[in-house]
Amino acid sequence: MALIFALSCCFCTAINDLVFRLYARKSRSRGAYVLIIGVVWTVLFLTFLKLNFETWKITLFWGIVSGLFSVVANILLIEGMSHNDAGICATIYRLNLILVALGAFMLLGETVTFIKILGILFAFSAIFMFFLDAPRDGHNSKAKLGLILVGIAALLRAGMGLSYKYAFTEGADRNSVLVLNGILWIVGGAVYLIYREKHLGEKFGQKSWRYGMISGLLVCGIIYFMALALQHGDAAVVLPLAQMSFIATFGLGILFLKEKLSRKKAIGIIAGVLCILCMSIAI
Repeated sequence: MALIFALSCCFCTAINDLVFRLYARKSRSRGAYVLIIGVVWTVLFLTFLKLNFETWKITLFWGIVSGLFSVVANILLIEGMSHNDAGICATIYRLNLILVALGAFMLLGETVTFIKILGILFAFSAIFMFFLDAPRDGHNSKAKLGLILVGIAALLRAGMGLSYKYAFTEGADRNSVLVLNGILWIVGGAVYLIYREKHLGEKFGQKSWRYGMISGLLVCGIIYFMALALQHGDAAVVLPLAQMSFIATFGLGILFLKEKLSRKKAIGIIAGVLCILCMSIAI
């Protein structure tokens, strides 16, 4: 079951990556976008909420911690995409799977096996090939800032994944954690909107609502399937597998955005497939 849930998460992530890319291309309110996603997220998961007062302390703590990791990481990712080529941003962001796997080995005490290590190495090889192929603008200060923002986002994204795993291991209520995450997205989006984008023009335009609603549904799918996968499998296996969504993203980009498939991209895709096979065997 862990494999099915992880692949479902991967599919939702790939579609949402495309939506993020389209939204970040123009000057639109990131705070409003994140806030709308948070509203959709909270409303949907409230329908599944059954309060468990026995574990409310650990649920509240890790719900807030993982929510902060999540909302800040995604705001930084969107901002990074506005200053840089989307391919570079997606590649650097997916590097968090290396941090997650290492953290799962060192902090959560998960078993280290040869097949897991081999899968992680294939994942790193895939990301490295995509990074080599992606165009860069090293002379643009905003481009450099964008890379830094996405790098920080990748680190925070890894923290979110590890906090989920620890929370569920300690008995935190899954649906309550997810509702708290959604609330943090609403608060985080509002804070960003007020303090970072106060001089921006129209914030809740038609595009913001349209993209926000679509991303909200996709993000719910991502988080829900990831949470289920983490309950049924090791973080060092599930999270890297779910994060290999950039393979599907590149395929969708070629199909719908007319992106070119280079030799380095092809090698990266093959390495990514080998990673998925290794992680599937490990499960």
